[in-house]
Amino acid sequence: MTLRKPFLSTQSALLAAAAVLIAGTWVMPAWSSFLLTLAFAKALVVLGVVLQMRAGLVSFGQALFYCVGGYGVGLGAQYLGISDVFALLALATAAAVLLALLCGFLLTRYREIFFAMLTMALSMILYGVLVKSSAFGSTDGFNVAPPSFLGWVPEGDTRKQALYVLTVVIAAASAIGFHRYLVSGLGRVIEAIRENEIRVEYLGLSPRALLFINYVFAAAISALGGGLTAMASGHIDPDMAFWATSGEFVFIAILGGTGHVVAPFIGAIVFSVIRTFAIQEAPNTWQLVLGIVLLALILFLPKGLWSLVSRRRQEGST
Repeated sequence: MTLRKPFLSTQSALLAAAAVLIAGTWVMPAWSSFLLTLAFAKALVVLGVVLQMRAGLVSFGQALFYCVGGYGVGLGAQYLGISDVFALLALATAAAVLLALLCGFLLTRYREIFFAMLTMALSMILYGVLVKSSAFGSTDGFNVAPPSFLGWVPEGDTRKQALYVLTVVIAAASAIGFHRYLVSGLGRVIEAIRENEIRVEYLGLSPRALLFINYVFAAAISALGGGLTAMASGHIDPDMAFWATSGEFVFIAILGGTGHVVAPFIGAIVFSVIRTFAIQEAPNTWQLVLGIVLLALILFLPKGLWSLVSRRRQEGST
């Protein structure tokens, strides 16, 4: 009974937030809906990063699956003639899952800095392949054709609104699903692996198999984020797989925190707003602004922005 109430309250809060965001589609300016679309898409990738961080692993190569998702959508539209948004996202996710099944056998053997460096290496291999391949647009990448929605082809601002609504729905469904996963027995064991892997083995469970499942889940959700980003921005390029992109996802994970499934979305929104206005006001030193924000966060909020919410909840309960 104690586990059921938090799940229901979190699920209700996520559904209510999604409803408010969707209702605001027709009143918010186009630039803000576009910014939120990209923020929520990146938050899905960060959700995959947080999922692994809760298991004690830090991925500096999550851009690998982010890029696979983006290129899966772009290549599916350009070379396979697929235009439906749901078919494209399914194709991108399937490609990422297949790649994760192959990479997972290697990566789940390693921990700590070795895992982090190997994930970065795999991401940079993909980056190198894309840069050298003229069929994939080389360093310039290529544009992604506007998708259709079950036969409906919106244009202009209507297409942006449709992608925004779709992204909000996918983000809410993913957040609910991952919250349920984290509070399940499997999710609790994942956190136990971070604390003491040997004791998990004494329970008769395989830590490597559980981390493998975790890794595949993280890859699938990251590919969804990459696919949505590609459709929203209308362009893909090799920088989606670059190490700095992976570092951005880790930055957002630290910014939001790992204490709750909502934290990546809060971190992604705050990061997008800060970077957008920093680039606008200080185009030559916006990286310095982000660095100062990260430094202040580590000093004053080491558990991320979500710690402010959890702290208030504890004060309210007392």
